[in-house]
Amino acid sequence: MALLDVKIPALGESINSGILAKWHVQDGDVVKKDQALFELETDKITTEGTAEAAGRITLKVAAGAEVKIGEIVAQIDPGATAGAAAAAPNSKPETRNPKPAFESSPAVRRVAAETGIDPATVAGTGKAGRVTKGDMLAAAEGLNATVSPADQPPTPDPVLLSTPPAPAAPAPRPERQTRRKMTPLRQRIAQRLIAAQHEAAMLTTFNEADMSAVIALRTKYQEEFTKRHGVKLGFMAFFVKAVVCALKEVPAVNTQIDGDVIVENHFFDIGVAVSTEKGLMVPVIRDCDLLSLGEVEIALAGTAKKAREGKITLSDLDGGVFTITNGGVFGSLLSTPIINSPQCAILGMHAIQDRPVVRDGQIVIRPMMYLALSYDHRLVDGREAVTFLVKVKQAIEDPTRLMLSV
Repeated sequence: MALLDVKIPALGESINSGILAKWHVQDGDVVKKDQALFELETDKITTEGTAEAAGRITLKVAAGAEVKIGEIVAQIDPGATAGAAAAAPNSKPETRNPKPAFESSPAVRRVAAETGIDPATVAGTGKAGRVTKGDMLAAAEGLNATVSPADQPPTPDPVLLSTPPAPAAPAPRPERQTRRKMTPLRQRIAQRLIAAQHEAAMLTTFNEADMSAVIALRTKYQEEFTKRHGVKLGFMAFFVKAVVCALKEVPAVNTQIDGDVIVENHFFDIGVAVSTEKGLMVPVIRDCDLLSLGEVEIALAGTAKKAREGKITLSDLDGGVFTITNGGVFGSLLSTPIINSPQCAILGMHAIQDRPVVRDGQIVIRPMMYLALSYDHRLVDGREAVTFLVKVKQAIEDPTRLMLSV
C-alpha cells in the first residue's frame, strides 16, 4: 500500500511558513485517523495537524524546525496497522517476564551501583514497565529490612571516630542566562505593537467606574443566569455591551485609516484580548449589537477556550473594529494599552478595588475600577475620546442603560 504524505496545511494567503513546535507522536508510532500529530506555530495562530489515515508514522522533520506550507514532514504507512492486526492471532502468550528491556536512566544506574541491585530484577512502575529511581530505592529498603540485627556490623564507638565527615558538595548553581528563539507569533506581536506606536498619534485618557451596580446585578441573578445559559455572568459582557452603546454615540471611535481615506464602520465586531501560553491573541465577537448579555458570555467563553487550546483560526481573529483588554485579572491597577492596528482605539479594564469616594456629600467606600482609553489622535479628538469613555462609565454604573439603549 502506498505511503501517505503528511504535509503542512494551508492556513491562509498571508501565511507561508511556520515552526513545527511539537510532535505529539514519536517516530514509528501507530496512529489513528484524525489523531493530533504535531503543533504548528505561525506568526498569526497556533494550530494542530492531524492524521488523514491510520497507520505507522515515520517522522521526516525534527521539532523546532521551520517548515513551509505544503512541505512533507512525515509519512504514514496505512498497511502497518493491517499487518499488526493479522499477526496478533498467531502470536503465542509469553511465559517469561514480559517486561521490555529499556536502557536504565542515570539515576537508576547510580542506585544500582550503590546497592548492588540489578534493575532487571526489580518490577518497574514507570511508563511501559520502565524501572524508576523510586522502584530501586524501594527495593533497597526491602533488602535492608530482611537483614537480621545479628548480621549487622557492630556500631563503631563515636569517640574512636577521629576523621571528620566530608563536607557536603555545594548545590549546582543555575545557569545565569537562557536563550531561546522568539516564536513566529511572538515576533508578529512585537512587530504590530511597535508599528502601532510608530504609525499612530496615540494618546490615552482615563476615568473610573463605580462597579457597585454591576456587582449587585451579578450577585442577584448569577445562579439563574448560569442555569439558563450554562456560563457564569462576568464583567466583560457588560463592558462589551457598554462599548457598543458608546460606539453608537461616538461613531468617530469606530473608524480606521486606509491610506488617505477615513473608513467608518457601521458594524460592531468587538475583539477581546486573551492571554495564552503562546502570547496575546484577540479573538473577535461578531455583531455584538445583536447579542444579549447571555449570548455575549457564551461567545466569550467559546473563543477564550479555543485560544487557550490553540484552536483559534484566522477567521476568529480578523475584522474587529474595537478591542477590550483586561489587565485587572492579573492585578493591574492602571496602564496605557496599545492600539490594535488598524483599529483606532482600545479600552483597558483594571483591577476592582474598594476606595473612598464622595456620594451625596458623604465619603463612602465603593468598588472602583480605573478605565483607560488609548486612541489615535489622527481620527479621534480629545472631546470625542472623553465622551466615549464617559458613555462607557455611565453604562457600567447604571446597567439599565444597556437594556434601554440610552
